[in-house]
Amino acid sequence: MYGYMGKILRVNLTKRTIKVDDLDFDLAKKYVGGRGLGTKLLFDEIDPKIDPLSPDNKIIFMNGPMSGTPTPTGGRYMVITKSPLSGTIASSNSGGTWGARLKYAGYDGIIVEGKSEAPVYLEINEEDVEIKDASHVWGKLVHETTDILQKDKNTNVLTIGPGGEKLSRMAAVMNEKDRAAGRSGVGAVMGSKNLKAIVVRGKMKVNLFDEEKTRANNKEATNKLKDNPVTGQGLPTYGTAVLVNVINANGILPTNNFQGGVFDAADDISGETLAEKYLVRKDPCHRCPIACGRYTKTKKVEGGGPEYETIWAFGSDCGVKDLEAIIEANHWCNQYGIDTITAGATLAAAMELKEKGYLEDVDFEGQPLDFGNAEAMVYWLHKMGKREGFGDKMADGSLVLCKSYGREDLSMTVKGLEIPAYDPRGVQGHGLTYATSNRGGCHVRGYMISPEILGLPDKLDRMELQDKPLWVKIFQDLTAFIDSSGLCLFTSFALGADDYANIYNAVVGTEWTGDDVLKAGERIYNIERQFNLAAGFTASDDTLPERLLKVPMPEGPTKGHVHQLDKLLPEYYQLRGWNEMGIPTQERLVELGLE
Repeated sequence: MYGYMGKILRVNLTKRTIKVDDLDFDLAKKYVGGRGLGTKLLFDEIDPKIDPLSPDNKIIFMNGPMSGTPTPTGGRYMVITKSPLSGTIASSNSGGTWGARLKYAGYDGIIVEGKSEAPVYLEINEEDVEIKDASHVWGKLVHETTDILQKDKNTNVLTIGPGGEKLSRMAAVMNEKDRAAGRSGVGAVMGSKNLKAIVVRGKMKVNLFDEEKTRANNKEATNKLKDNPVTGQGLPTYGTAVLVNVINANGILPTNNFQGGVFDAADDISGETLAEKYLVRKDPCHRCPIACGRYTKTKKVEGGGPEYETIWAFGSDCGVKDLEAIIEANHWCNQYGIDTITAGATLAAAMELKEKGYLEDVDFEGQPLDFGNAEAMVYWLHKMGKREGFGDKMADGSLVLCKSYGREDLSMTVKGLEIPAYDPRGVQGHGLTYATSNRGGCHVRGYMISPEILGLPDKLDRMELQDKPLWVKIFQDLTAFIDSSGLCLFTSFALGADDYANIYNAVVGTEWTGDDVLKAGERIYNIERQFNLAAGFTASDDTLPERLLKVPMPEGPTKGHVHQLDKLLPEYYQLRGWNEMGIPTQERLVELGLE
């Protein structure tokens, strides 16, 4: 078996049993790995209608065939479960080295079932696997937990923080301290099972079908990544925060909870300013030539990050121009183990609730949540991470918060997941990806910012509607394959479907074309859709917040525009082979082998 280790670890915390399942290689090839295979296994093994925080839910940690190989960026893994934040399928991606280490321990994935009576952690040393007492690390922050459980340089630690322990629906799964499978509340599912951490040690090798061809592919891919202006220049130099000024210049940098799209102090929180004042070093993931990760330091904190979306969430979305406070907020999100996007967006929603007079009875403890108040933002982030006071009310995300005050419309979410740092009123294709994303408001399920703003692979008019549904479908399908392969999405700035087919063939031993890659991605996208439909979602959930559909952008280059979802969605459904209710037709399911 090439590219795969051939084993999936199955751990039942209720029964305290550990067994090893043989990987179904035909199933693995059909769903690739990672996001695709994990979703297939979850759909087969749970009722999509279950309570995500019940013992009946399962959480799956799944690698792709390229995880742990010499392929550039081959270190990604996925966390798949039913989301406690949105109720949709959750498949959250993380980098670093933990995913590769799991392959080196001999496993393609881990399926965790049931619930432990007391806090435990899982220790994997190749064939030696134990469920161990975690009482000595329960309640501790992510960095301290990692330091305690780290054995040596061949050991990697994945853990939750207090956010996951306290079942915050924005809780993340963290690895190598500052790497996050951040979105959809996957950390809360670990917390609901009393599973604090998974410690992995291993030095095995991933077998490759054609090592010579793999080396040639890797060299070619690396050269393409280095020659590309985004992956070879922008991201290595300034990290993802290089986008701050670019997005602001297009009038789509969401400001004050999406009330505007231009932030006057954008340069104060830009990637250029971050590099000039706070950058210590680049912090690349496993086998990554892009090295977009940042390691930063202020007078108060130091560590990994922040990413562009984090800078936006605690920056312009909260009206804050203090970059040190934003870095501090990022640090504490990592320590508590909570998603920076949902955390910042929830604080922004609270600020607008206060601005509009809905929080007059809240005790702000001398730290009023006003737009632009950096000190209060960090103060209430701590309260959110600890579930204290008003922070407890914010800890389950902006939708729960805003619903409690009768202003659901102030939650900038799709299917319960907060949408990130690009106002869809000024990027029509990207807005369609938000509305149709299977895990809710997500920018990395089809990154249309690439053609609509960055001009890769072609420059599209960001306000034009023609052909956008087709572009969105292709981007979504390609992304589904990449997420399932174990590679980083950022490689798609420089690589295309044919490149991924060549890489996959050399590692696994198949004879795929670029069309096969896209068809696999389409199969994965449709099985996710099937999960959500079975969970109770309908076409009415493929929408955007009312503000973005009805309230024209008030300022800047996008002034006067709204998102025209009603004109794009019917064509998108048709291209997908879904009926007008957003349900895949039997013909399309048969074509994809999903009947």
